[in-house]
Amino acid sequence: MLDAELQETLVTFQRNEITEYHIYRKLARDTRDPANSKVLTDIADDELRHYRDWKKYTGREVAPSRFRIWLHYLICRIFGLTFGVKLMERGEEGAQASYESLRDTIPEVDGIIRDENEHENALIDLLDEERLRYIGSVVLGLNDALVELTGALAGLTFALQNTRLVALTGLITGIAAALSMGASEYLSTKTEGQEKCPVKASVYTGLTYVMTVALLIMPYLLLDDLILCLTCTLGMAVIIIAAFNYYVAVAKDLSFKGRFLEMTGLSFAVAAVSFLIGLGLRAFLDVDL
Repeated sequence: MLDAELQETLVTFQRNEITEYHIYRKLARDTRDPANSKVLTDIADDELRHYRDWKKYTGREVAPSRFRIWLHYLICRIFGLTFGVKLMERGEEGAQASYESLRDTIPEVDGIIRDENEHENALIDLLDEERLRYIGSVVLGLNDALVELTGALAGLTFALQNTRLVALTGLITGIAAALSMGASEYLSTKTEGQEKCPVKASVYTGLTYVMTVALLIMPYLLLDDLILCLTCTLGMAVIIIAAFNYYVAVAKDLSFKGRFLEMTGLSFAVAAVSFLIGLGLRAFLDVDL
């Protein structure tokens, strides 16, 4: 007979498993790709089996968390299937540690841990999503926009001394660079003969560049203080870098810290050099705006 505390722990495990079962089933029904739908259905079946294993000990039916079902469903729909599923699996790491403590009490624990560590992770790796196939194009657009535009805006801030002029010049520079990057990515993808569609690769690169440009220039359109504008732009760059690298780290099982520090350091180094160049050119050319 299990004590009351252990009973409640197992009920919590039950609720997690049945909740995740419903999440995976809902995603499987709404996914157009048959292969992805099968992967999600297989994972859902695993979660339902785990729920029934816990039920043998609690003897109770447990309702799923409707809030978690809709929350994770929305995350998957907005940020992509692979990101949403892997984010959910990361949240199970704490549960797996709790499972370890039950080895001597519940024989089925070994099978559940094995499923979590091997079977489900192997299934998740089979998910195929278009946005992740083009992640290299997104990285190209994002990285170039961050490095080039933070540097350009830092230099323009102290060369032009006018927020509207900086915004105008930055927009022209950014849009022209986005078109150039998109065209270069199209030619590069086509020449290399990759499985990716050159047009889609070009669009991903160009759109990422334009969106990044818009976010970085926004402070110069809303504020009047030059130093505050540059500070907000650099802060925005850090937020964009952090958000993007977290997304990639989760979706592709990569290190977040190293990628984040590398991209941030590069962007800020270029901004610092451009800042000094802007000051130097302004003094050298005796420009007074």
